[in-house]
Amino acid sequence: MNLQYIRRLSPQCDLILNHLEKGHSITQRSALMDFGVMALPRRIKDLKEMGYPIRSVMETNNLTGQRYARYSLEKETLQ
Repeated sequence: MNLQYIRRLSPQCDLILNHLEKGHSITQRSALMDFGVMALPRRIKDLKEMGYPIRSVMETNNLTGQRYARYSLEKETLQ
């Protein structure tokens, strides 16, 4: 019998994926404030490893000059 290993989403990955599937984007700050996710880059990596086409765009805060990533699902996957 050939059984395939199926990886399940962690609760944090599930929260992030649901948010992205609604057409929203997410940043490290919004992940922490809205969902309590402290390690967003790791959760994004988990989702990418599972085959989800997540796009990251580097942005700069106009007041502080600090750079940060904004993550979203590629548009062709949104319905």
